[in-house]
Amino acid sequence: MTAQDIEAIDREIATRTEKVDAMSATMLELDAHPGLEHVRRYSPTGVTAQRWVEIEKSLGQLWEDLGSMTSILNSAKAVRARRSNVTDADRAELTRLLFGRPLEVSRQRIPLAQRSITSRAEAVEFAGLAELAERMRAEYPVVVEFLDGVDLIDSLVTKGLAPAQDRLDAAGVASPKELIDLLAVSATDPLSLTEQEVERRVKVICDGIDQRTAELAELAALQANWPQELTATAAQLDGLRNETDRAVQARVRAEETIVSGPLPEPADAEPELRAALGSLTAPDPAALMSLRRRIEAALRVVREQEELAQGLLDRRNELSGRLTAYQAKAARLGLSEDSDLLASGRIAAGLLSRRPCDLRAVTRAITDFQHLIVQKQGTTS
Repeated sequence: MTAQDIEAIDREIATRTEKVDAMSATMLELDAHPGLEHVRRYSPTGVTAQRWVEIEKSLGQLWEDLGSMTSILNSAKAVRARRSNVTDADRAELTRLLFGRPLEVSRQRIPLAQRSITSRAEAVEFAGLAELAERMRAEYPVVVEFLDGVDLIDSLVTKGLAPAQDRLDAAGVASPKELIDLLAVSATDPLSLTEQEVERRVKVICDGIDQRTAELAELAALQANWPQELTATAAQLDGLRNETDRAVQARVRAEETIVSGPLPEPADAEPELRAALGSLTAPDPAALMSLRRRIEAALRVVREQEELAQGLLDRRNELSGRLTAYQAKAARLGLSEDSDLLASGRIAAGLLSRRPCDLRAVTRAITDFQHLIVQKQGTTS
């Protein structure tokens, strides 16, 4: 290798010094990366452990290469500082250090089958400042990507669960198993989780905690206002009794008025539930909450049954309104005395007046009446 002049040597020393200083600062910052602190604190498992095996090697190689670059550069600076007049031998040595490949980076024995009788027994690889810098530039992004991925999942879990954990602490309640499991996975195997999976699991956990803390608050309110809550529960039962009566009446009206299959008969759950309320002779918030849940469930069933029966009655009223509207339309078109329309309208009206009324037959009759109006309108236009 041709020896470089002193100006080129000094420029190279200055440039390499600047770059090595920047690399050193970056590596120190990398050493404090939250993702690196995480894998050092918690022994990785699973997917994270598999990736960490290679990343740890790359990280070690980065530090080794930085140390090698620093050592080569220091050697060059020492040679340059020996004397003010640099000799040819010094320039040759500085050229070798700065521009050549002075560092042995690997040595591997060559199997006998792969070498001739005169070839070397070992393959030795050398590198210089340029090769070491290029290798560091290639390895660094891979390491950072891994550490950023670890930190991202850890931060998502920590940030997502912090408010829920605060609510649990304030309520004096132990953490649910789902929360503990997610924290354990995010600690030892964060890369087995995706952002979407973390968000989904955090939501499930937070929803469950919200429900649990709401229940605890309700239990506390029941305990603090026991007499008033008994009265309120009795009022709930009064409402259930009234709703049941309305459902029974709606079912009777529907069966008398409409042709339908058997409608569900509303069960009278109120007496049994009222007896359960009467059995609460001492404050028992959990039992009262359970009773209220049963009352609410019974109310939902009764209301659904009433809506089913009332829906049939409302459908008949709707059909009656449709027939009246079409009859008015026929009158506006001057077709109110048309014999075909009169006959069709009487059929529909007759079906509507029947007790019980066949809604499907009425629907077909009104549809026929509507189509007939359209036909008649076309012939008169």
